[in-house]
Amino acid sequence: MQFSNTSVNFSFLPYTGNTPPVTKPNPGFLEEIGEEGMRDLLSRFYSLLYQSPIKHLFPQSEEEMQQAAQNSADFFIQICGGPKYFNKNRGAPQMGRRHAPFAITPEARLHWLVLFEEALQPLVGKVSDENLQSFWDYLNVFSLWMVNTHN
Repeated sequence: MQFSNTSVNFSFLPYTGNTPPVTKPNPGFLEEIGEEGMRDLLSRFYSLLYQSPIKHLFPQSEEEMQQAAQNSADFFIQICGGPKYFNKNRGAPQMGRRHAPFAITPEARLHWLVLFEEALQPLVGKVSDENLQSFWDYLNVFSLWMVNTHN
């Protein structure tokens, strides 16, 4: 989707079974929104997930879902060049291994991206297009790596 007041391309890479290299987001994304902004973003995102068609892949209680949002925020803060909260609290990310117990299909990946795009919408116009594009590009490729089950 293209928001009218941005040049950011929120298109979705097609799932082909190939996993291109992942490029970390610009650290400027975190600099612009700050740690609290990242936590707000992930809280918004996980609230959307909790009501989504893929909610079965996530914790079923609101309390556990909010904890998952905080863990995810720790990961994204770290991946954007911030403090290594995730490593400190949860160990090395190893996201493929962490997600292996869950059947993540190409369709589930698309749901995940649509919801992340919605969660990012309040940042449009408040974050530079360059940094927002960098973060979106990371999510787009990262999500390809998480697919572990085919329809």
